[in-house]
Amino acid sequence: MKLQQLKYLLAIVDNGLNITAAAERLYTSQPGVSKQLKLLEEELGMQIFTRKGKSLGAVTAAGERIIERARVIMQEVDNIRSLASDFYEEEEGSLSIGTTHTQARYVLPEIIAEFRRRFPRIGLNLHQGTSEQLADMVAGRKIDFAIATGSQNLFNDLLLVPSYHWDRSIIVPKDHPLAKIDRKITLHDLVEYPLVTYVFSFSGESSLKRAFADAGLEPNIGFTARDADVIKTYVRMGLGVGIVASMAADCTDRKDLQVIDAEGLFPRSTTWIGYRKDAVMRRYMIEFLQLFAPHVTNGQMKDLRHAGNQESIDDLFGRTKLPLRGGCGEDVTAAA
Repeated sequence: MKLQQLKYLLAIVDNGLNITAAAERLYTSQPGVSKQLKLLEEELGMQIFTRKGKSLGAVTAAGERIIERARVIMQEVDNIRSLASDFYEEEEGSLSIGTTHTQARYVLPEIIAEFRRRFPRIGLNLHQGTSEQLADMVAGRKIDFAIATGSQNLFNDLLLVPSYHWDRSIIVPKDHPLAKIDRKITLHDLVEYPLVTYVFSFSGESSLKRAFADAGLEPNIGFTARDADVIKTYVRMGLGVGIVASMAADCTDRKDLQVIDAEGLFPRSTTWIGYRKDAVMRRYMIEFLQLFAPHVTNGQMKDLRHAGNQESIDDLFGRTKLPLRGGCGEDVTAAA
């Protein structure tokens, strides 16, 4: 027995036992309604209506009881939908986000400010960590959204929505030899100096290391940290050449540091936002996702809510041009 059959049954009754009128009200075909009524009666093993040729004559005694129960069932269906709608629209609760320092420091402030303006009664919890730490938070169901770059293999329990691309930037003191080169910096230039960059993931290959390896070079990693501000501090101390995400090259840094564009020197990275496959997406969660990934259309959002696996999401955004995020007030532009 299907809810659709009960819906058709009640439409027939409410339209004076006229199947054609019921079909028009339901925006479907008369044969389709007749077929579902026949299947329902066959499953129940009794007639709900008497017949006059091809038309319905009257409701049988058993049919009266069935119709009565059907109305109760469909009313409860409406109640459930109303409850779900109220839950979806509810503007009280909390939202926990797990992310890296770079996202928390350089990308999320404006997004969170706008989210707070829209949903002042939603409590926000921001947790920072490495990809491995974020994966532990997901496993412990401590966060609603995870925001990271790469390391997809750590997040098999999440559905990942690609959000934007970014390149790396090289940062050095203004009197550093690299700052005086008037051509594009190469990997051969960088191997001459100790590098200060992000902590490498314990799982998966580092795209930075891979770039050097593909060129037959071995980088001199002098210092790693998960905090871009820490990296810049040690660059200022003269401990090495910094390599950071482009959005971490802040305008204030350029007072004493030279920021060198490294586009094309290393593989372009993609940041994603992920949520659990069994998550019930409330309205404020959907709006946060769209604030972080504004290229996601309302139509795509509807598809996301019904996506049950990562393959569906990959197909959904397979041809989408993601934004390209830069630093120091650079506009977020569509990626080429």
